[in-house]
Amino acid sequence: MATNVLEARGGSLVPPVAQRGYHIVYRDHETNYCPGCGRTHWYIGRIMAECAFCGTALPLESAPLIAGGQIIRTVRRFPFSESHAYAA
Repeated sequence: MATNVLEARGGSLVPPVAQRGYHIVYRDHETNYCPGCGRTHWYIGRIMAECAFCGTALPLESAPLIAGGQIIRTVRRFPFSESHAYAA
């Protein structure tokens, strides 16, 4: 029996592509029908495509390939005591 999540999933938190199933994404150079209304007009951004009629948003298939993918920035704020209060 697996003792942790990584052992249970074969050493990776993300399952292999073949086991993930179908993901709806906006694909370049294809006719993309909106899953909400069935139309084909889209507003294309850097990481998302939005239907021009109903506003359904889909991730771009090529978004992780552009500039290393999404950037996640973590800001750590340390609690300060009253002795370190800032004056205005």
